[in-house]
Amino acid sequence: MYTKPSTRSGLRLHLNENTAGCSPRVIEALGRLTPAEIARYPDYDGITARVEQYFQVPAGWVQLVNGLDEGLHVAAAAAATPKSRREAFFSGRSKKSLPTAFSGAVFPEPAFEMYRVCADAVGLPVTAIPPKPGFAFPLDELLGAAPRAAIVYLTDPNNPTGLAIPVGAVEQIAQSAPDTLVLVDEAYADFSGRTIIGPALGQHRNLIAGRTFAKGHGLAALRIGALVAHPDTLAPIRALLPPFSLNIAAVTALAAALDDDEWLRAYVAASSESRERIYAWCDTHGYEYWRSEANFVLLRVGPIAPALAEQMAARGILIRDRSSAPGCAGCIRISAGSVEATDRCLRALEDTLA
Repeated sequence: MYTKPSTRSGLRLHLNENTAGCSPRVIEALGRLTPAEIARYPDYDGITARVEQYFQVPAGWVQLVNGLDEGLHVAAAAAATPKSRREAFFSGRSKKSLPTAFSGAVFPEPAFEMYRVCADAVGLPVTAIPPKPGFAFPLDELLGAAPRAAIVYLTDPNNPTGLAIPVGAVEQIAQSAPDTLVLVDEAYADFSGRTIIGPALGQHRNLIAGRTFAKGHGLAALRIGALVAHPDTLAPIRALLPPFSLNIAAVTALAAALDDDEWLRAYVAASSESRERIYAWCDTHGYEYWRSEANFVLLRVGPIAPALAEQMAARGILIRDRSSAPGCAGCIRISAGSVEATDRCLRALEDTLA
């Protein structure tokens, strides 16, 4: 059963939030909202065009959603629809006969908990591929399971490990299962610098990139994400979304955030420095860790992981106990954001372990 993570106050290094906050331009833009703008339903044309420009895709290739979680859910709902509606996903290509039944949702473990939640919500059974040694990417297992699935969830870089999907693996999976929707969750792409957004989305009509503006841009509380895919692929998903999913504050904030690339680049650089400091701390204390391409680090502290997370919370610093996730026994995950926040966390870890 999914348990929502704690939202207690303190130094929050357990949800991979932006510990530096959003760009000051966002606050300024929100302050300029007028009573008339707040009283009207938002117009999404301008901000959608701006995001399409940001991702360098043609018009019609972006669907904004109320946080990427909504995108994950509505993609599962569309994938779970009967054959007659699923055909719309593949209307732009010469297709073979679609299977009449699908096995459900497939994803490799450890994984973001919302994949299982979304699958359960729309009645899709789950096939979770167990972790391999060292969290190696299970390409062969995915190639075997994907053709029988309605939807495959992949995360690049992975959460909670921070590891990358090998180059070319996503395209292999999409090609091996042309009747299966393959959604690549790129929530941490701002930190990895990699994305499947590009020619692959046109070549594989069953492929969708999921993006969020919560992490690098610091807009988590405003709930805004995007699905990027060929318009034919997005059409059945759009049919399931409400007409005004995003509020005017989210629309306004996103436009301002995208205009401040310097803020994003500075935060990505700070996150990289924070990761290096966490690695160095682990090396000093002999703890196993995985080099991450995201804004967090997974490290193995052993059986003390749950107690350590609780003791740190008592000090006002929240870190994530991931010891119950498949393959993550004894592991905690620490968000790597501002250097100041990271240093404070590492000092508290020293005191707690002492």
